[in-house]
Amino acid sequence: MRSWISDPAEIRSRLEQQARAEGFSALGICAPDANPQLPERLAAFLEQGRHGQMGWMAERTHWRASPATLWPEARSVVMLAELYTPEHDPMAVLDHKNRGAVSVYAQGKDYHDLVKKRLKRLGGWLVGLTGCEIKVFVDTAPVMEKPLAQAAGLGWQGKHTNLLSRELGSWFFLGAIFTTLDLPKDAPEHSHCGSCRACLDACPTGAFPAPYQLDARRCISYLTIEHKGPVDPELRPMLGNRIYGCDDCLAACPWNKFAQAATELRYHGPHGAPVLAELAQLDDAGFRERFSGSPIKRIGRDRMVRNVLYAIGNSGLAHLRPLAEALRQDPDPGVADAAQWACERLP
Repeated sequence: MRSWISDPAEIRSRLEQQARAEGFSALGICAPDANPQLPERLAAFLEQGRHGQMGWMAERTHWRASPATLWPEARSVVMLAELYTPEHDPMAVLDHKNRGAVSVYAQGKDYHDLVKKRLKRLGGWLVGLTGCEIKVFVDTAPVMEKPLAQAAGLGWQGKHTNLLSRELGSWFFLGAIFTTLDLPKDAPEHSHCGSCRACLDACPTGAFPAPYQLDARRCISYLTIEHKGPVDPELRPMLGNRIYGCDDCLAACPWNKFAQAATELRYHGPHGAPVLAELAQLDDAGFRERFSGSPIKRIGRDRMVRNVLYAIGNSGLAHLRPLAEALRQDPDPGVADAAQWACERLP
């Protein structure tokens, strides 16, 4: 009969070593019920409608607001961080009006696949060591990873609501392993933002009603990825040439001077500054081929071309006008509307 390791401290020590071997940069552990204030905070966010069209956030709120309810048998949540720190200044592309700006995390392979494979390997190793039960989550289940990561001591939610770390900066993904093991817990991290408001002032659309609060309806990441249909004309000029996500608030954070280099080179891919003229001419098949294996693929051709047309309209480049004119009769209403808007903006 197999002999399992049962000492919590020894399990934790071995788990940390194995997590490093898998490529994770940091590990922290908290209890599933470590955030009793979550239900109230989530309810307030939803009641104000700040989730916009992200209806999934209002679904299964009993699980989202209470990780202990999601899986009652869980006794510990192991939170892990994986770096995707950019190799170059992510803001430089904003000066190249003929190109599109893509958020750093989406420039290479889809992080959902890469992180989840590591989590499954690590979780399988833990099961083999202890005989425990596990569930792994990477941004696709009703789990609020950032509050859990703060409770596990990995960092704190800054004034832009993203997670920050004094050791890692802000360029990292989060993954979670729920387990039936009762492991030693970490002390929660607290805010080290002080009086700094660099991230708030950097936001082009003013998406932060107050420090530590986000109105997704004005967030460029939400508008270019989650929002379906035409974007509010008032906000379109503020998008600049951002066609998938936005890194302004992350890039502005002074804590990134401590950011460590990413070890997974597949996050640094070919989609960092694509040429707008090429993207504007993509049909559905061409879009799927170009962005195969990328998180960008999930928004589809129509939403991407809509975003590209906003960027073309903001470019001031007259030679791009024929591309917009060619799309004024596009079958997708959002694309056609964006094309007309771009034509009206260009000389």
